[in-house]
Amino acid sequence: MGIDTKQIVALRQRTGVGLSDCQKALEQSNGDMEKAIEILRKMGALKAAKKDAERTASQGVVEAYLHAGSKVGALVVVNCETDFVERTEGFRQFAHDLAMHVAAANPQYLKPEDIPAEILDKEKQIYRAQVPAGKPAQVVEKILEGKLQQFYRENCLLQQMFIKDDHRTVQQMVEEQVQKTGEKIVIQRFVRFQV
Repeated sequence: MGIDTKQIVALRQRTGVGLSDCQKALEQSNGDMEKAIEILRKMGALKAAKKDAERTASQGVVEAYLHAGSKVGALVVVNCETDFVERTEGFRQFAHDLAMHVAAANPQYLKPEDIPAEILDKEKQIYRAQVPAGKPAQVVEKILEGKLQQFYRENCLLQQMFIKDDHRTVQQMVEEQVQKTGEKIVIQRFVRFQV
């Protein structure tokens, strides 16, 4: 099936991905725009993983967000590979959006691996106590796993749904930035302040 140039340009405008990747995704999806976006997101995840393993992000910005009324604020450190990318408006806007997200969503950890074992053990004990007695062990384990996944989505920045687009996680937003910039991007750390 021949892919129309207008479709390729439209997909590029929606995603910010290069024209050749847009064309490949549209060809794989037989012209279906939504499937093409899904394909590009998967490609972005793969590219992000590859870049993560190969490169170091030693440049970046410290971005601040102060909510109206000055009662809540956040700082984030977002790293990239080059000072060229760090100076771009898109990268700085991304860092600002992350700081706004931290202020609004109040994540406690960056990723599940950062949660101390004693916190996880305590959560598991609470969830286990909530399970009705007499459930088979397999069912109990599935319930516990589901509750832990929910705990991660609520408390880990990378697993939270992005406040400006509740169809994507913060991790997916990072992967999209990797795809747009062609560089490794890392959220180094964050802190939230509240009066």
